[in-house]
Amino acid sequence: MEPSDFFTASHVLVVAGKGGVGKTTVSAALGIAASRLGIDTLLVEIEGKRGLASLFGTEGLVYDDTVVVPASPDNAALRARTIRAEAALLDYFEDHGLTRFARGLTRLQVLDTLATSTPGLRDLIVLGKIKQLEVARNAELIIVDAPAAGHAISFLRAARGLQRTVETGPIRRQADEVVAMLTDPERAQVLLVTLAEETPVNELIETAYALEDDVGILLGPAVINGLYPELDVSTRPSRAGGVEAELAREAAAAAQYWTRRAANQAAQIERLVDELPLEQLRLPLRFTTRLDRDDVAELATILVDQVTALKFEPVE
Repeated sequence: MEPSDFFTASHVLVVAGKGGVGKTTVSAALGIAASRLGIDTLLVEIEGKRGLASLFGTEGLVYDDTVVVPASPDNAALRARTIRAEAALLDYFEDHGLTRFARGLTRLQVLDTLATSTPGLRDLIVLGKIKQLEVARNAELIIVDAPAAGHAISFLRAARGLQRTVETGPIRRQADEVVAMLTDPERAQVLLVTLAEETPVNELIETAYALEDDVGILLGPAVINGLYPELDVSTRPSRAGGVEAELAREAAAAAQYWTRRAANQAAQIERLVDELPLEQLRLPLRFTTRLDRDDVAELATILVDQVTALKFEPVE
């Protein structure tokens, strides 16, 4: 499919997955890929996470948009921001002409009390801000670096839960509007990220079915991150070329580990194909202790190639 069709199929792309699978890196790579296609893109991190800022070499993101990749003849600008519930609540009241009231609530830390007594309220406030950005067309594409998978389910379920418990008033209206966004494929979809390992794959499968059943949000391709490339390596010690015996044994042990790891990953990919009928985007492992902007840019190039090979058509 055309990459531009993929990145404009939904206005909001929620990237979720188990902690440690690289979903923040995938979010950043998706953002760079979309901006290279000329798509005005906004990256959103939730509740003060700092992963996106470190990948783009910035001190930290703030509540307002920050340009992390400037526009050029080759790409649209890529912006990023953070959304905290307290700031989003203040925003909401200011939009409704209640600025002084909102600041009073903030000083009294009322949100913490309300959130404790009303499960899901904090998540609804954040989702409400994302919905506001989507309705206002703040960007052609909004990519949300969601919480880790367990929290991601409760995060996206929040509006549904409050629909069931709140009958009238602004909370109910906000819940209805958020649910309308999440259940409209042209407005929102989820990309789940995993490693090709048993536990993350199990969690991805459970999350996928929970989101489909409980939230009704469209699932995009599963992103399998951190794959070892397939190499033709010998797993037997060799003394060819005068290599010392100890070095030959270490090289053989490394080759055995590599071969075993690649085989295990292939088995988990096959299991995921069997148990979850989603297309897949596959990203290689970056052999570094700390990813930087150049690493993310290379992953963005690979993502575009992977998207081009997808077989399904965008939702109409």
